[in-house]
Amino acid sequence: MRIAHTALWTHDLDAAANFWEIYFGATVGEPYQSRRRPGFVSRFVSLPGSDDQIELMTGSWLPRDSQSERVGWDHIAISLGSKAAVDALAERCKAGDCLKSAPRTTGDGFYEAVITMPEGTPVEITI
Repeated sequence: MRIAHTALWTHDLDAAANFWEIYFGATVGEPYQSRRRPGFVSRFVSLPGSDDQIELMTGSWLPRDSQSERVGWDHIAISLGSKAAVDALAERCKAGDCLKSAPRTTGDGFYEAVITMPEGTPVEITI
């Protein structure tokens, strides 16, 4: 088994797509607009060097208080392959004002940093 893709809601589809292009070098597909669900638009993000995809979704009905914690997925972790790659991306994100926590080794042994998408969704970058 493998995960086919992960999906997340966003109010700003273009800003979310740009985030993945700028910081991860991802390829972003064209917008898809549902005929059966008016107002729903999505774009698939393909990460370089893998079959992994993220579906970015938006809808006119999304509540504006979506930043609060709730039951459900909290974040995604992207493995960059090396400590140097984590450090380099963390520096780029610091300059881009989207670094939430600097690289460190966590209590459970992961070397990671946390960055945030434009609307605050956390993304862990790890070895």
